[in-house]
Order: sequence, then C-alpha cells, then structure tokens
Amino acid sequence: MRSEFEKKNLWAPWRMEYIQGLSGRSEGCFLCGYAGEPEKDAENFVLFRTDHSMAVFNKFPYNNGHIMICPLTHTGDIEDLRDEEMLDLFKGVKKTQSLLRKEIFPDGFNVGINIARCAGAGLPGHMHIHIVPRWDGDTNFMAVCGQTDVVSQGLRDLYDKLIKHC
Repeated sequence: MRSEFEKKNLWAPWRMEYIQGLSGRSEGCFLCGYAGEPEKDAENFVLFRTDHSMAVFNKFPYNNGHIMICPLTHTGDIEDLRDEEMLDLFKGVKKTQSLLRKEIFPDGFNVGINIARCAGAGLPGHMHIHIVPRWDGDTNFMAVCGQTDVVSQGLRDLYDKLIKHC
C-alpha cells in the first residue's frame, strides 16, 4: 500500500506519438511551419490568427478543447517577447476562453506556460500558452495530465464549432 508521500507515476501514453515524432524531425518547428502556412489553417487546426499570434488545437490534448496560443515569432522564453506580443498572446487567451465557453461550457480553465524542457515544455524552442478547459467534478490538473481519459469530442468537430465564432 502506498503512503501519501510516495511518488506516483504520471502516465500520458497519447504523447508517445508526439515524442517519437520529435526525434526524426528535420523540417524544424511545427508551429513556425503553421505560422507560415495560413492557407492550411483548417488542416493544421489553427483556430484564429492575430498580428502576433495564433490559436492552435493541441493534437495530443489533455482534455477536450485543449488549445495553445503561440507567438508567430520563434522564441522559447516569454522574456524574449516584445510587450505588444505579450499583450497579444493574453488577448488570445481571453478570446479562446470566450469561444470555448460558447460551445463546450467549461466551469473553469487551467492556463499555463512551460518554459524549457526541464519545466515540461514539449517544444522548448517555441513558447506557447496552454488553455485546458475544466469542469466541476473532474479531477485536478495533475490527474488530467497523468491519466488517459476519454476525450469526448473530436478535434475536427470542436474546431468546426468554434471557427464559426471567429
């Protein structure tokens, strides 16, 4: 029997596809690729763009509606952004929360940034803000990140519902 202080494993098996994809990657940063291909926004699940950022569905979501707000500039740290870029990112967070509230009715959100690989960044060279919708009665954020849950809605279905509000 485990004590309350014993470490537990956090499992996120759906991320293995992403991790394995990083090792053989030669084309560079996928977010920069998306930034340079506005004509492929629907294919890449880019929900909206602004002058300095874009909102992109996480293809390996921790929860239904997991979206990332990404600067168009390739930078790994928020300290490298200009003030207008930072403001634009957080306006994107606000807009994304509003869009999600209109379609999937979350009770709250986890909003966070992982800066550097040691802090959990899966793409350490291109910082981004995670927006993870939450509902009363679901589990805490660590459990959402660590366990395999059924995501009740497909990316394309939710993308199609949200894009009509953009």
